[in-house]
Amino acid sequence: MLKQRLITALILLPLALYCVFALALEWFAVVITVVMLGAAWEWSPIMGLRRAGSRALYTASVGGLLIALQWFFPVTEIWQDKALHPLYFWILVAGAVWWVIATLLVLNYPNSRRLWSRTRSIVGVFGYLTLVPAAAGLFAVRSLNYSAEPLFGGFVLLFILLLVWAADVGAYFAGVRYGRNKLMPAVSPGKTMEGLLGGIALAFVVMMVLAQWVQVPAEQYSGFYFTGLLTVVVSVFGDLTESMFKRCAGVKDSGALLPGHGGLLDRIDSLTAALPVFTLAYVWLLL
Repeated sequence: MLKQRLITALILLPLALYCVFALALEWFAVVITVVMLGAAWEWSPIMGLRRAGSRALYTASVGGLLIALQWFFPVTEIWQDKALHPLYFWILVAGAVWWVIATLLVLNYPNSRRLWSRTRSIVGVFGYLTLVPAAAGLFAVRSLNYSAEPLFGGFVLLFILLLVWAADVGAYFAGVRYGRNKLMPAVSPGKTMEGLLGGIALAFVVMMVLAQWVQVPAEQYSGFYFTGLLTVVVSVFGDLTESMFKRCAGVKDSGALLPGHGGLLDRIDSLTAALPVFTLAYVWLLL
């Protein structure tokens, strides 16, 4: 499994970097929309949809929301004088509120499943709140200062990716080597407290290296590290939230598109939580 994960990661990494840095902003938005369509297709069995027609209808509804968002509010107009467009702002707020609720659901699982497990439409709404704000966060981050410095947003997005990857890698190896105490056994039996701490530690190293490399001003240290650590912690609950829904639906992996990783949703679950939270924290603390 580890070998498969590494091979798939080595293939995906250059593709991800190409999309982040080489694509024009409009084409980047198109690629992200396609990825979210794939994730919506994989979310549909989690909400109990089994027939291809029903799954396609839910996927199309997510795609329709994202296309409408880009059509009426183009990605090139998200930022104006460092101010985030109000619609994008409130979409991100909705996403952040959802992740607070999702965290509470995870912490109270399995008791919390009584609130949503019997109603398919509620899990469908949860899918909208997971995927649409994540896409909005990607659009907002990538378009940061785009007219003056086209690659600036790409580097900020790379920072988010590095934090999430470091948390994932650190948690995996620390969990394998030192894992003893289960983190949330009812949700994800394989995750441990030691793994969580290992992931946070490696992500903190990434933040320290970056702070020295780009020379983050001393007066922004608190905002920089708070934003980074908050992003890492939230990303962990993004992973746990998907695990909770999959466990309740009797689904092991969201798909089989990525050998060693499962489906698209399995690969981006942490990012879906990290993106809206990071973007809002960036607006409030760092701009």
